[in-house]
Amino acid sequence: MKSRALLAAGSAALFFGCASTAYAADMAPVVTKAPPAPSGPMSCTSVQDFFLTGCQLTWYGVRIFGTIDVGGGYQTHGAPFDPFFITGASYFIQKMNRSSMWTIAPNGLSQSAIGIQIKEPIGAGWSFVAQLEAGFDPYSLELANSPHSEFRNIGIPVDAQSTNGDSSRGGQFYNSQGFVGVSSDTYGTLTVFRQNALTLDGVLAYDPMGGAYAFSPIGFSGVTAGGGDTQNAKYSTSAKYRVNIGDFRLAGLWQFGGYELNNGSRGAWEAQLGGDIHNLGPGVLSLDAIFDFERDAVQLSLAGAPTNFEGTPIGTMLPQTMTATLSNNTSVMALAKYAVDRLKLYFGYEWMQFAPPSDPFTIPHTGFTNNAGDFVCFECNTATGGTNINSTQYSASAGFSDKILQVVWFGAKYAITDNLDIIGAYYHYDQNRFTIASCANAPARAQCAGTMDAASAVIDWRFLPKWDTYIGTFFSQMNGGLDNGFLARSNLATTAGLRFRF
Repeated sequence: MKSRALLAAGSAALFFGCASTAYAADMAPVVTKAPPAPSGPMSCTSVQDFFLTGCQLTWYGVRIFGTIDVGGGYQTHGAPFDPFFITGASYFIQKMNRSSMWTIAPNGLSQSAIGIQIKEPIGAGWSFVAQLEAGFDPYSLELANSPHSEFRNIGIPVDAQSTNGDSSRGGQFYNSQGFVGVSSDTYGTLTVFRQNALTLDGVLAYDPMGGAYAFSPIGFSGVTAGGGDTQNAKYSTSAKYRVNIGDFRLAGLWQFGGYELNNGSRGAWEAQLGGDIHNLGPGVLSLDAIFDFERDAVQLSLAGAPTNFEGTPIGTMLPQTMTATLSNNTSVMALAKYAVDRLKLYFGYEWMQFAPPSDPFTIPHTGFTNNAGDFVCFECNTATGGTNINSTQYSASAGFSDKILQVVWFGAKYAITDNLDIIGAYYHYDQNRFTIASCANAPARAQCAGTMDAASAVIDWRFLPKWDTYIGTFFSQMNGGLDNGFLARSNLATTAGLRFRF
């Protein structure tokens, strides 16, 4: 499923029909990233306009938009490229990262994607709104399908794996977003079906790196954006409401349905309160708080290699087994941004609790189909290495307690000119010890306390309205329990890229 799959995704988008021109800002959540392309002439009138100006691509009233982000880079401890993994390259240190390498680097600053947007007035100040968007890898043209990247590595020893990991993007033609709804400037916006979690909106708006895969651990990994599990950074069946009341904003989200409807949990709800404080000194202070709860959330991972007391795999590298760990997750996210003239200062904090699932699977159950369409069950798929389900990771009866993961980040973005930005950021993870067993002789056991530290810096130059080029570096290091099963503890990834947004 390469270019033809991508074309199919674009064709499927046309089910929305034709409507008047829509703009990215009209469809944006209350705290989200800037439009995919700068504003400009209403519609492109020539090929030259399309590539060299900020004009919008409209056809019979439907706006078509997209991003293509390509690049290359060097990593001190990398892993081979995987065409299904959403980032392609392993910028952030992962278990399979192992050797220095030059590598192609797709989606470094943002996810390559193509989509359509609609905003059609329906009277009395109300509009019909819709968006359908598919993320893809710009080199292979495969739709983003991170869970499948893990399934492709089942039965492969960790030191021979391509880069892989879990995600909410499971190869769907709507893997970015796919929603419909109604909107009013007075009464707010209500949308249903596939859309970002409020916590993902928060990361995109308050991460100095804007969730860039190549420069941000909270962008590369969806744990923070998903309130604990990356599969819940997006919900396929959900209702989302947001409204602005003066300088204040409110939002809520409810996920209905479960795994059978392409979700990463059996239910979830979120609430958000925020606002902007003007005249606080020379700038504007933006604040947001988000609460999130997920029932029976799924986290996919590969494991199986024996490790020493430092958590490093030893001896013969055994084939790895896929495990789906289930948990009830609760998180609270606090966000702040201060903008003054050309400078923006960012701060974020999230507290996440992982507790036993409400509805644990037991061995008589056969399993479930995950969001990528792959079947997960107890000790099945043994011909390719096996899958399993873990419902007791945080259970007191198994000798564990609730896991607490805390994430904090801060940074700054400065516009040297209208078209040239420099960005710097620091990130820190802190995991508690959630086992009754002693960690004194095995500090890197997965259930022991651990930390992660990361720092990054980027220069971004927008040399034309739709074009920018960037270069930056990203250092990440795991310690203690967060380092369990890793072949290397750190990675320094330097990436340069070119991005086209229309």
